[in-house]
Amino acid sequence: MQYELIDSGEGEKLERYGEVLMRRPDPGALWKKYLPEGEWKKAQAVYTRHGQKGTWKLSKEVPQEWELSFAELRFIIKPTSFKHTGLFPEQVENWQFTEDVIRRARGPVKVLNLFGYTGGATLASALGGAEVCLVDGSKTAVAWARKNAALSGLADAPIRWIVDDCIAFLKRETKRGQKYDAIIMDPPAFGHGPKDELWKIEEDFLKVLDLCKSVLSENPVFIVINGYAAGYSPRAYEQSLRQMLSNKKGVYESGELVLTAQNKTHTLPCGIYARWSAHG
Repeated sequence: MQYELIDSGEGEKLERYGEVLMRRPDPGALWKKYLPEGEWKKAQAVYTRHGQKGTWKLSKEVPQEWELSFAELRFIIKPTSFKHTGLFPEQVENWQFTEDVIRRARGPVKVLNLFGYTGGATLASALGGAEVCLVDGSKTAVAWARKNAALSGLADAPIRWIVDDCIAFLKRETKRGQKYDAIIMDPPAFGHGPKDELWKIEEDFLKVLDLCKSVLSENPVFIVINGYAAGYSPRAYEQSLRQMLSNKKGVYESGELVLTAQNKTHTLPCGIYARWSAHG
């Protein structure tokens, strides 16, 4: 594994991406750091926030981007002004769930990945043998995801790469009568589509769920919702799923996505999820 959480605390986290030590903010780290400041000062990439965005200070030996192997896949790592790197390692639990359910399915599985960003869930689904459609409003993110697919040996996998507003796309798919056996979504708290369509999770999340219900096949296999929006709980997402799938039997689960520090001293909460699968 080429990724490690080294330490966290006092609103920061220290991570290793391959050979590069990265230091960046994390408001969820409400405890004191476990390692001395001298270890933190070894970071070769340090992010400083300035309002909504921020800047990275990179040591001269750190490239603008590099490749990383993680969870049977390969990713391009690239520090961005929003502090992200292009990899969300805490999602590995959801990727493993997705791949496992697809492999155990009784037939071909067609997956829709909304707000797909750099494609981790899409690649995990394709690795499991599914046909996948990734939708994201960012042309840059979709291009990044395609590069990750090529690096992971999935350049020829049955994946559609769509740059579009997710609500607009779902409305068109509904009119076309398109159906999907599984849906993965990672809705942001706030964002814009390619034509500057405004997204606010408190206003648009239920719209997306209604539209997703209209494109579900008769016998769906699974649904996964990821969440990073502050103020929402796993139970809220699970309740939304239960309401959406009230006429379907299956298994529901929800909880926190976490990363465990390399020395096992603590875990860092990184997000929330809710999942449903038809057969557990």
